[in-house]
Amino acid sequence: MDTLRIIGLVLLSYLLGGIPTGYLVVKRLRGLDIREHGSGNPGTANVYRVAGPACGLITLFVDAMKGYVPVIMAFHLQPDRPLVMMLCGAAAIVGHDWTVFLGFKGGKGVATSAGVFAAMMPKPLACSLLVFIVGYAVTGHISVGSMAAAASLPGFNLAFHTPMAFTSMSAAATALILYKHIPNIRRLLEGKELFIHDKK
Repeated sequence: MDTLRIIGLVLLSYLLGGIPTGYLVVKRLRGLDIREHGSGNPGTANVYRVAGPACGLITLFVDAMKGYVPVIMAFHLQPDRPLVMMLCGAAAIVGHDWTVFLGFKGGKGVATSAGVFAAMMPKPLACSLLVFIVGYAVTGHISVGSMAAAASLPGFNLAFHTPMAFTSMSAAATALILYKHIPNIRRLLEGKELFIHDKK
């Protein structure tokens, strides 16, 4: 029974992570399919660019909660099993990146990963958010801030002596975020990356 409960938690975490926030917000408030505008990505930056700051902030908050809630839920239901927290957090990230509700196409996992790690490792995550702010302020690109923040998180985990299992998970999430940003890296190298206020 306990195994079935854990499987249920992981599946629920995937489904929560898979809620296509950006798509639903833009469709409801602007009557647009976000996949057909801007970069086509349903994440915060493209929603902000296409539909405005209110839609972007709603998307950011809900996407982060999609990662935070499953981990907190796992912690309260299985408090002595950090592996369950990790599985639920990972499932939420995978659900966001490859959501069943949009044909297994989704966002880049930055906000949802931030929610997961805010629940698991709040101090290192707070430091990484500062790196995001600096990266964005210096370059004007959300993508640069996101990649810099993700890349810094494993190091901050080591500095704060976070359990190695959690640190390893953050490294895996970093690799996934960088992988999902390969198109952004190409555009940055070509000088074609959009700024947050650019229209496409």
